[in-house]
Amino acid sequence: MDRRKALQKTGLFAGATLMMPTMLSILQSCKEEKRLDWQPEFFTEDEAKTVSLLVDMILPHTDTPGALDVKSDIFMDKVIARTYDAEGQENMRSEIAAFNANCMDKYGAVFIDLDESDRIAVLKEAEANSGKFNPGVWGTAVGEQEPIGFYRGLKSMAIWAYFTSEEMGKNVLSYDPIPGNYEPCKPVSEVGNRWSL
Repeated sequence: MDRRKALQKTGLFAGATLMMPTMLSILQSCKEEKRLDWQPEFFTEDEAKTVSLLVDMILPHTDTPGALDVKSDIFMDKVIARTYDAEGQENMRSEIAAFNANCMDKYGAVFIDLDESDRIAVLKEAEANSGKFNPGVWGTAVGEQEPIGFYRGLKSMAIWAYFTSEEMGKNVLSYDPIPGNYEPCKPVSEVGNRWSL
């Protein structure tokens, strides 16, 4: 091999080796960049990012789809845009703002800018301090319902959006739109998954 070509190749290899950490850090920063890949109808972009991150942490992707896989955040945005009255929409905006203000006061940044451990601490605190839903009979709460707060309301809506999605209803939960014969006293081991209908 020509010595000159060997030196050129060695120089190129050394340059590539030196540039590799820089390239990896650029790729990593792009990966962590918080982008919104859908157009919200109601939420502002920052509100949508906050809601998307919250539902992703509440219902993450595991061996089953996560909330973002079934687009729970997009569904919630459409529900709020199309079914909430002006007062309800304004209340949602002020609750998101108050949630972020609480994050800013306690951790120095809004929810989407916190690190993972601080986000988990925020959610644990929200879970502990949120009101609980009263038991219900046929969809009606028994007794006087205490205020549930932003986190519990958002979590409830995320779970509703998640379990009513087509992906969950047809591909994860058992699905039979026209049930067969009534079979009482069937062992749970034969039933399998919980049923969506």
